[in-house]
Amino acid sequence: MKDKVKLVKKAVKGSERAFEQLIKNESEKLYKTAFLYVKNKEDALDVLQETIYKAFVSIEQVKQPEFFTTWLTRILIRTSYDFLDKKNKLVLDEDFLKHQASEDTSNMEEKLDLLAAISALSKTYQTVIILFYYHDLSIQSIGNTLEMSENTVKTNLRRAKMELKKQLGGIAYEQTAYQ
Repeated sequence: MKDKVKLVKKAVKGSERAFEQLIKNESEKLYKTAFLYVKNKEDALDVLQETIYKAFVSIEQVKQPEFFTTWLTRILIRTSYDFLDKKNKLVLDEDFLKHQASEDTSNMEEKLDLLAAISALSKTYQTVIILFYYHDLSIQSIGNTLEMSENTVKTNLRRAKMELKKQLGGIAYEQTAYQ
């Protein structure tokens, strides 16, 4: 953690090498998050590239180096939503289905149902579900990332799970989430 804070401080002072190392450390998680939003490899890479660019040009805005990942994730979420708004994407496209087909197919139908249900949620509910279940972030971390109170995060998470349960015909979200 101390090394990361030092890297962030160097990046804020203008070190491109430090910024590059920070992005390398976060890139896999960022890509997976982008993919959950845009549903295909090429678009996820576009969102990731745009996020990195935005982060690079505004790195001096990082006031608390220990929250760099939170700051970067917030940029990624906003960039994903901007991308989807511009592109007006279909939720399940052919590239996404091909990607899913290449993975373990034992619960393919459940996974597709779940992803379709998540995509049907409001942006706020989608985000709390993705950050909580797919990134294993704590309620406090989600609150920091989304700039909302912990109680608001808990309420949104509870409502999102209730909505998912209703959409999935009563199947509990925890049972169908990715392992």
